[in-house]
Amino acid sequence: MHEGERPNRGSGSAHPTPRQLPANVRDFVNRTDELDQLNAVLASEGDEPLVVSVYVIAGTAGAGKTSLALRWAHQVRDRFPDGQLYVNLRGYDPGQPVTAREALHRFLTSLGVGAQSVPQDLDAAAALYRSLLADRRVLVVLDNAATVGQVRPLLPGSASSLVVVTSRSRLSGLAVRDGARRITLGTLPEREAIALLRAVTAGYRPEDDEQQLAELAQLCARLPLALRIAAERAASHPHMRLDDLTADLRDESALWDALSTGDDEEAEAVRTVFAWSYRALPDQAARLFRLLGLHPGPEFGLEAAAALTGATTSRARQLLDSLVGAHLLEQTAPDRYQFHDLLRAYSIDQAQHEEPPEERRAALRRVLEWYLVTADAAQSWISPAEDRLDLAPPPDGVRPLSFADYDAAVDWAEREHTNLLQAVRTAAAAAGDDRLAWQLCAVLFHAQFPSAAGADWLGVGRIGLEAAGRSGDRAAEGLLFTDLGMAYARVNRLAESLACHRSALEIWVELGDRLNEAHSLNLIGLHHLHRRSLGAAAHCFDQAIAVFEEEGSAQWAATALSNLATAYYRAGGLPQAAAAIERALAAHRALNDKRGEGNILHILSCLQREQGDIAGSLTSAQTAVDIALGLRNLRLEAYWLLTLGDAQQAAGRPGDALSSYQRSATLQQRLGDRNKQALAWHRTGEAYRRLDRHTEAADFHRQAAATHRDLGDAWHEALSLDGLGTALLDEDPEAARRYWTKALSLLVDYDDPRAAATRTSLEHRLAEAG
Repeated sequence: MHEGERPNRGSGSAHPTPRQLPANVRDFVNRTDELDQLNAVLASEGDEPLVVSVYVIAGTAGAGKTSLALRWAHQVRDRFPDGQLYVNLRGYDPGQPVTAREALHRFLTSLGVGAQSVPQDLDAAAALYRSLLADRRVLVVLDNAATVGQVRPLLPGSASSLVVVTSRSRLSGLAVRDGARRITLGTLPEREAIALLRAVTAGYRPEDDEQQLAELAQLCARLPLALRIAAERAASHPHMRLDDLTADLRDESALWDALSTGDDEEAEAVRTVFAWSYRALPDQAARLFRLLGLHPGPEFGLEAAAALTGATTSRARQLLDSLVGAHLLEQTAPDRYQFHDLLRAYSIDQAQHEEPPEERRAALRRVLEWYLVTADAAQSWISPAEDRLDLAPPPDGVRPLSFADYDAAVDWAEREHTNLLQAVRTAAAAAGDDRLAWQLCAVLFHAQFPSAAGADWLGVGRIGLEAAGRSGDRAAEGLLFTDLGMAYARVNRLAESLACHRSALEIWVELGDRLNEAHSLNLIGLHHLHRRSLGAAAHCFDQAIAVFEEEGSAQWAATALSNLATAYYRAGGLPQAAAAIERALAAHRALNDKRGEGNILHILSCLQREQGDIAGSLTSAQTAVDIALGLRNLRLEAYWLLTLGDAQQAAGRPGDALSSYQRSATLQQRLGDRNKQALAWHRTGEAYRRLDRHTEAADFHRQAAATHRDLGDAWHEALSLDGLGTALLDEDPEAARRYWTKALSLLVDYDDPRAAATRTSLEHRLAEAG
């Protein structure tokens, strides 16, 4: 494990039980037949396999699909003791839908996978997800899916878990290929529609005439969403006769009919009810409803709503309460709100038609500036070592948040992650503000919550870079190239990462920015280290260290020095590695950088083992693992366990080494890191050879070699083939020679001393084997 960026905090529990269902539905009535159909998918008792593993609840917009799914999910959640997963895929929202890859990242991190270890490849992430759920009994609710492509990667693949999907589409492909069963929700029968109206108005009005309720239900197309809005309006006017309310709605319907095409009677009825309720709002509440349509995402907090209007938070809360009371907005948590997708579309439409363009621009700028300045405050806790942008004071009416500690900042960053990403897109497109777009993008890169998907920011990184280019700000371009380079490296797109870092370096040299020049050199060095171009890596680290020291940046000088020690050691330059390790260890300890100390101790352990100091090697490796445990960082623990196992093998304790390697392999599988899992398999094969269990050794070396080949890692594939040949030598000498010959061919392009020594050793054994 080498160093290039500030680390994330600990990984937390390895075996969480997710409980992600939103709150149960208030005033739910009827749909008893549909609930009975859903109950029929459950086996009669205990852990028997489910009758069906996928159930689709289809129906028109506003038919109550989500309400039915959540009502039933809460009723049966005890039948799924390993947890409940929920995601709103927003397939029909006016904004961007949630992709299957994004949903998988959320699910995997909630199941205990480290964020940076979630595979970026969709198929690999889906395979890991299926593996984690294979022996678990989990209920998965996929709300508002638009396509089969959003759903299929999220299917667990076992009969012990159940997926409930809601969609306006029939999603027929799930029935054909995945055996899904389907309920199609229509409008409510008249009696059930009347019952819903009575349930919402109970206690607020005298009992209304059933015939008048039937007429009101008909005007609402007997759709639950429209019925609830109409009932809330009736409940808020207890002294107004129902036939007067119905006449008012009928007038609204006639107006709407004159303005619409009439192609979809149910949709027109829903929009009529929206307009009827919206026009009854007080002016300030109606204005907030319109302006909320400008917000970058469908879910938002109190403070963002206040920024849109320029109001105080207390006044904004009053107005939001009015919208929630009118059923035009849903409150999801204290001071958190969201739109139904139909209502958000209606809100956007009202903003476009009723709000003057200059007012729309001012409101949008206020909320985007609020996100920018608040994200900057979060960065000061999440990534304190990173430089902060020089931001202009926020406009009048914008009151950014501050945070009491690291956890508060991370909680906010996690809640607002989707909105922050969308804010970058909105600044570049709807607002047309290049300065806001690139600043939001740059601040967000360092203000992301620790378990954010590596690819999330990439989606807006290019938008930020293009905005910086249009603004003519070369330093901004350099920052965005640097961030893009790191983001590409996180998802193993190494060629693109290197190109970005080289572009950034050109800009820093052009501007005479020595400190950022050193950062680019260090990052380019990490690229060469990953590719095992060790001479080039060392040269970059040397240059970076010199500049960091000139600029007085002790933290980054220690980081680059640790990377240099790694390059020296991997090349086989032990005296140089020893000198660099000694300096780096002292620097990290002086800075009280525990992660940096653990990293250099792991390198020191490797060096001590090769120099014959086995006791020292054991102590250094065990201390590194203890640091990882103290940080609750499974990723570091898994990697440093390999070094501990190597020291245990050198100490003549192959059984202990085997335990360390197997623990590492288990963690790497959970973390989804195939490369390091293959390293653990290779070491496991070595331990089995020491125990004279050559068949098991050959199996593990074979697995490791195949994985490294898939990943394009020729160096480690060669080492695993070497081990495989050694394990097979007594049983099948011809196969051993074949594997050794293949390993030699893979090592041709490596010119460092360790590679040369490895080639010489292989050639010698091939000669001896005849």
